[in-house]
Amino acid sequence: MDSTESQSLLAEMTWQEAELAFDEADFVVLPCGATEQHSTHLPTSVDTIRAKHLTAELADAASEYDLDLLVLPVLPYGYSEHHLNYSGTVSVGADTYQEIIIDIGRSVQRHGATRFLVTNFHAGNIEPHKLALDRLQRDHDLDSYYVHWTDFARERLEERFGSEWGHAGEYETSVIEHYRPELVHAERKTPQTKKNRYEVRQYSHFDDLTVEGGLGDPTQSDPVFLAEVIEETTDDILGHLRSERE
Repeated sequence: MDSTESQSLLAEMTWQEAELAFDEADFVVLPCGATEQHSTHLPTSVDTIRAKHLTAELADAASEYDLDLLVLPVLPYGYSEHHLNYSGTVSVGADTYQEIIIDIGRSVQRHGATRFLVTNFHAGNIEPHKLALDRLQRDHDLDSYYVHWTDFARERLEERFGSEWGHAGEYETSVIEHYRPELVHAERKTPQTKKNRYEVRQYSHFDDLTVEGGLGDPTQSDPVFLAEVIEETTDDILGHLRSERE
């Protein structure tokens, strides 16, 4: 779907239109990505591209579930300290990032939001997100919801790709091939070289784990299959949101 056709984007509204949109929205949605390395074949914007397009899928299909989603501009930076040894990564500190989420939540609440939904597309953001949403609910009385998109698709992805399809692997390569194929360097797709596998030790940086910067085997990407997963996962998430609203 083309998110530019959506009528639910705050960035395209005047303040008068936004005033009405906040009143009518069932959920005000903050899509969260990151700017970080994704191996040698994908751009640094992978997580932000996923945040933009997969959240747009939710917004554009929301009316089928009698839902109204107001989508905020994508937050293109996240907590990516573990990728900083690779050039192109831009990271926000965990405490700073947590405060950014809280401030955005407080802002939308002031404009009348009753339900705040964070859609997340970068695993490093999860812990700061959860702490921020805890504070928004407990300290600011803002009902807060959380969708780490990959969790809702995980079973389908594991059936097709196994268990090693992580960062810049089969799944993320398939998503970018689906939405922005011109950004994929197909000639550089190669099985990723894993350096270490830690079971109990906390790794310091991602280059402790991998040579190229990714995991899995991006040569096994499948954008046709991924399109089916997107449709199914969109329906699954919207079904949960409708149940929560009711």
